[in-house]
Amino acid sequence: MSRKVKRRISSLSYSINRFYRKISTTKPSTIILSAIVMAAAIFFFGGGLYNVVRRPLPSAYVNAPGGGRFIFLYPQLSEQFITDSMIATILYSLGIIGAIAMYQSTKYAYKPRQAYLMLLTGFALLIIAYIFLETTIQIKLGQ
Repeated sequence: MSRKVKRRISSLSYSINRFYRKISTTKPSTIILSAIVMAAAIFFFGGGLYNVVRRPLPSAYVNAPGGGRFIFLYPQLSEQFITDSMIATILYSLGIIGAIAMYQSTKYAYKPRQAYLMLLTGFALLIIAYIFLETTIQIKLGQ
């Protein structure tokens, strides 16, 4: 081999080694890492994996004797529409945003009014998410 080719190969291996060292020693931001983990959890809890694997219908139109209507929640627990998972994902997101707001309220100890408002807002979002999730489950059960 010529010297030129050897020099390019040696510099290429140095570049790859430097790139590997840079990748292996980087520390990801905790905020970005926690946001990715929460987004994955919301995706899985909301039924995103089921939607990817089974490809369900978005919603359904039911012909009834008195007139037709759209149903957005599948009437059984064993199946779901895409709208089921959208509703669940939105409600889980509201709950997590509420929990984060409650956590952030502890950082405002010297501003009690702001801390109290953030705590109430977070608690309200968490309770609303819980109530609506329970309501959707009761609708799906037919009770």
